[in-house]
Amino acid sequence: MAVADRYRQSPSRCSGPDILRARKTLWTLIFFLVAVLPFGLTVTGTLAIEADYPPVGAMEEVDGVSLHYVDVGGSTTKAPGSLPVIVVHGASGNLLEPFYSLGKAFDPGQRVVFVDRPGHGWSERGGEASADPERQADLVAGLAGQLGIQKAVFVGHSLGAAVVAALAVRHPDLVAGLVFVAPATHPWPGGVAWYYSVAATPVVGDLFAWSISLPAGEAMMEAAAKSAFAPEAMPEDYLQRTHIRMVLRPSEFLANARDVAHLSENVTRTSKRYHEIKAPTVILTGDHDSVVYPSIHSLGLYRDIAGSRLVVLPGAGHMLHITHPQAVVDAVREVIADAAQVAGAS
Repeated sequence: MAVADRYRQSPSRCSGPDILRARKTLWTLIFFLVAVLPFGLTVTGTLAIEADYPPVGAMEEVDGVSLHYVDVGGSTTKAPGSLPVIVVHGASGNLLEPFYSLGKAFDPGQRVVFVDRPGHGWSERGGEASADPERQADLVAGLAGQLGIQKAVFVGHSLGAAVVAALAVRHPDLVAGLVFVAPATHPWPGGVAWYYSVAATPVVGDLFAWSISLPAGEAMMEAAAKSAFAPEAMPEDYLQRTHIRMVLRPSEFLANARDVAHLSENVTRTSKRYHEIKAPTVILTGDHDSVVYPSIHSLGLYRDIAGSRLVVLPGAGHMLHITHPQAVVDAVREVIADAAQVAGAS
């Protein structure tokens, strides 16, 4: 039999229809691996994180936004001469992050409220406007009012300091004193980490958050946290006790990224009014902070707020509320004493 005849009698296994079916199967597999599988893993991972870290405090609705908070000492006898303290956490965190070290650091009877910023922890986001520290400040002020707090000392760490500064500008009657911890409050040159920019981009950011942000974040989290503490050591139980993995949930990842990506432009507007702040103020900064620029933010607040006090902690990094909680407590005591003098003189 001729070779040509044998081919006609035994059709090739790689005929045109077979090739098309193989290509379709291949592209289906690629689509599943690239899109469906990461999405499914993200949903599963998010549900697991939320099951591992349920809410630890109470919820209060403020201007249509449900805020999660922990009120320490709210129903106990107050320490003599004390004022309520409200603590606002920074980026990539939640209320348990400052509560980790400050929850039991204050005097017995001292009322301290820790709040999840909008879109973080178990607080609702409340729309895209909540990326602005001014909007977050209004919500925190509303929470204070609903908790019956008429005057308080506000403590803000890092990005939370921008919220506290905005609150002092917009709600001065509520502010008895301010403590800024490693603040990020002023515009700075340059940008932010690439993943914040990507996540803050419409459409692309959502795809990024629902695909690779959770597994990539899991892989990078410990190293990133250690770099925030540097040159000081990160406590071994820090990641678990503070529930930091919650920031890897797509909704919170996007909220956090947009807070950070738009911070410089937002504080450009608000920082022009910092000179209006009259409340007693202490600014804490580490001389080895590599996360924010103390020369821009801490010195900027010291310049802008008349009568403020700047405390530079030698050898300290960015996580001062964890590594130097007593310094934060001492600063709060100082502004409470100063506020009492101001109230007595008025």
